[in-house]
Amino acid sequence: MPSSSAQSDASSGSTAGATPSTVLVVDDEPVSRASMAARLKRLGYRVLQAGEGKTGLELLRRERPELTILDWMMPEMDGPSFCELVRQDSAIQSSQILMMTGHDRPEEIAEGLARGADDFLSKAASGQEITARVQAGLRTAMLIRRLEHATDEIRRKQDVLEQELQSAAQYVKSLLPPAGMLLPGLELAHAYRPSLALGGDLFNVLRWDNDQIGLYLLDASGHGVAPALRSAGLSTFLRGGGLRHQPGSRDPGGILTEANKQFPLTEEGTYFTIIFARFDLKARTLSFASAGHSGAFLHHSSGGVTWLKNSSLPLGFCVPNIYETIHLPVPLSPGDRLYLFSDGVYEVPAPSGEMWGQERFAQTVLESGELPMADVIARTVERAAQWLGHDQFPDDVALMGIELTA
Repeated sequence: MPSSSAQSDASSGSTAGATPSTVLVVDDEPVSRASMAARLKRLGYRVLQAGEGKTGLELLRRERPELTILDWMMPEMDGPSFCELVRQDSAIQSSQILMMTGHDRPEEIAEGLARGADDFLSKAASGQEITARVQAGLRTAMLIRRLEHATDEIRRKQDVLEQELQSAAQYVKSLLPPAGMLLPGLELAHAYRPSLALGGDLFNVLRWDNDQIGLYLLDASGHGVAPALRSAGLSTFLRGGGLRHQPGSRDPGGILTEANKQFPLTEEGTYFTIIFARFDLKARTLSFASAGHSGAFLHHSSGGVTWLKNSSLPLGFCVPNIYETIHLPVPLSPGDRLYLFSDGVYEVPAPSGEMWGQERFAQTVLESGELPMADVIARTVERAAQWLGHDQFPDDVALMGIELTA
């Protein structure tokens, strides 16, 4: 047989109905190659043969044999060079390679292993040793292929999950209010970046009449489609007609007290944190209630800051529970801005692990105060991404701003 030839032989000794393992023999010596092929066929394997490295690589890529038995000394492309090319090719790099050599010096064996061989076989080896090493290589190949199949299945399921999360994220985005003028003299701007895992951050504005609005930002514990849909359910409740006809339906504390009854802690232990605020544009007053949420502050046009904080339990922790409405004592002035935000915008780790933190976040907002509010929000999210080192946040990012413009 010429050294550059290639052939395929189906074993006649395989179990009926079973697919025999395939072994590729790459050797430039025809007698040695034919002898090994004959032995392998007697063992019940399907055998491929190549007389030099280039043809062997072509067969390996096309046929994907479970095991390749490779001669070290060959013209043009020796065994170690063949191994290196295999390990550089992602399609075949997991292939099992059994190197044949007439030498058994430790330094040569070390070189072959370093360049990509999985095992060695002396050309002077006994029939028993050849059988044992071939069987060992095939067992390893079988385990690797099972692992590759499992990995492919995991990736397929991950792709399906990511598609579901993206669909849920688009649904959540559809629930967000449009930015712009809410009422004459009251402007809205916001940013929302869902994480890959998708959390339950959500915010909205309720326009009650020409003088009053309600606004809230909520966060469901956990990640995935279920918390996101549960947040959507709470959002539907907050803007639904049933709440509107109850006593105190425009009172932030009363709203959270009723929501606490409707959304108790689940069997899985999931819950909501939320801050709900009310703007009275005619009286220029602001009141709020909080259920375990401290992500809000008022940036006064004078430069001062008032944090909207109140010690309280998240929704569902204690039923019944009364949530208190806090009234800010000083009327608002033109240029005052209220910011509501989730912890995902400041609990952002740098590559070193250090958190950006609420203090850096607030300072970024305040130092940008002369910019239009939409630019302040965009710049703040950009700074958070810079701290993180990329644009894919580990948790949902929700940041909403309301400005009294006149």
